[in-house]
Amino acid sequence: MLHPNNSQFHPPSFLLMGIPGLEDVHIWIGFPFFAVYLIALLGNITILFVIQTERSLHQPMFYFLAMLACTDLGLSTATIPKMLGIFWFNLREIVFGACITQMYTIHICTGLESVVLTVMAIDRYIAICYPLRYSMILTNKVIAILGVVIIVRTLAFVTPFIFLILRLPFCGVQIVPHTYCEHMGLAKLACASIRVNVIYGLIAFSVGYIDLSVIGFSYIQILRAVFHLPSWDARLKALSTCGSHVCVMLAFYLPALFSFMTHRFGHNIPHYIHILLANLYVIIPPALNPVIYGVRTKQIRERVLRMFNPKSY
Repeated sequence: MLHPNNSQFHPPSFLLMGIPGLEDVHIWIGFPFFAVYLIALLGNITILFVIQTERSLHQPMFYFLAMLACTDLGLSTATIPKMLGIFWFNLREIVFGACITQMYTIHICTGLESVVLTVMAIDRYIAICYPLRYSMILTNKVIAILGVVIIVRTLAFVTPFIFLILRLPFCGVQIVPHTYCEHMGLAKLACASIRVNVIYGLIAFSVGYIDLSVIGFSYIQILRAVFHLPSWDARLKALSTCGSHVCVMLAFYLPALFSFMTHRFGHNIPHYIHILLANLYVIIPPALNPVIYGVRTKQIRERVLRMFNPKSY
């Protein structure tokens, strides 16, 4: 039963509790989070600068990498500064509008990351299976269209989350046992049925399975094409072009998988483990992606080394 005097559609603010159960070590947890944020900022800005200034990198694969770097900058900036405020300065309060904005940004960025990784898998599929037609298939026009599709699809699936939260009345103390605002975390605070939120959340989450299916199909075709090559050297060279993408996919999907599995089956796992895994999902990929591509991609690695040591080149 609703109590009208205690319910309000737009509460003034929420309280983010950080990592419940680890409050005593919040200040120490903040240091690795800060280091990861610095790596994400410097790494992704460097990737964008190198792609912008090096004309030889004006190719489809690097355009998609630039999209990924922009997404990673958005995801890390939407989450880590507020986390550091909680850990170091006990700034737990977040106004309602800021909480909704953070929720929207996080879901937009994770949605973009998933679909960009899918498009990158298709790019590798075309490059290996149809190398002679690669430049004819992935023209600048096609890349622009793909960019628009990536954005529109993500907006179409994520934007309803805002309205699904705004329609709910909230009651009592608005405490979020987390380090950031996300859809179901907010919906659970409502004093009304959230069945629609749950159903739509599952629908939106299932889009990730479509992305994984496309990625899986692309790599099955890639492996078939690679093992038809005449020599092991040619096979290893072809597979090496996919190595960075595979590492980035693992960095994105494995924390998400572990987080989902602990929520679904880990009822005896301490709550702070759930929160830590959810944090890894949003802070690790933005920091690892530029490192992986910087180390494994020869053109980027050489350009970065030339920036820091021009005399050796």
